[in-house]
Amino acid sequence: MTRGARALLVPGAATALAFALLTTLGCWQLRRLGEKEALVARIESRLDAPPQAPPSLAEWGTLSPADYDFRHVRVTGRYLPAPEALLYAQPPQGFGREPGYIVLTPFEFSDGGVALVERGFVPESNKQTYGPPPAGDITLVGHLHAPQSRNPFTPADSPAQRIWYTREPAAIAAALKLPGAAPFSLAPDPGGRLDPGQPRPAPGAPQIVNNHLSYAVTWFGLAGVLLIVFALFARGRLSSQDRRS
Repeated sequence: MTRGARALLVPGAATALAFALLTTLGCWQLRRLGEKEALVARIESRLDAPPQAPPSLAEWGTLSPADYDFRHVRVTGRYLPAPEALLYAQPPQGFGREPGYIVLTPFEFSDGGVALVERGFVPESNKQTYGPPPAGDITLVGHLHAPQSRNPFTPADSPAQRIWYTREPAAIAAALKLPGAAPFSLAPDPGGRLDPGQPRPAPGAPQIVNNHLSYAVTWFGLAGVLLIVFALFARGRLSSQDRRS
């Protein structure tokens, strides 16, 4: 092995490791792209499907979020005269700029079980004055929502004030003393007459960010640039060594 070739061993090894890391990240983003596209397709098919019955009370203990998230359902029952919870939220599009809360109200299904209904958005200035839910038996049509996951930046919940920062139906139901509540919440479809002061259901489908293809192109592009830079470096190093010889 020539002295020039030996001089490239360490830079070459470092380049190989960096190239492997970059291509691994690119492949991971492609896998995430496939998962995200499957998720979007499942959500769109469920959003567009005719409403059906929700999972039965007997199924709740064995459900996973993929079984019901965004399922379009029709339920009959009544709102309970129990304390409500407030889920912090930014204003939906078209609702102004003031942050506020999604009102979560316990709803008892006529065939058994209780779920939290996301009655709608109220701004911070209206969180003490919004109207009560309808009385008596009613039918709701809407979409089921799975629990949200927390992250290191999520503020701590305030159960004493009934304020939460992530949608966690089981934890919220436990704090409201609702035994055996559903693992999901229900967001009614917008539409129909809405009395003044009532929470406003947010219109539209969820916005799901899918940038994985652009991320994959970026990682693979960086891997390609790395190879070009190393090739130029190696050619210059070898040429310099040849001139000295």
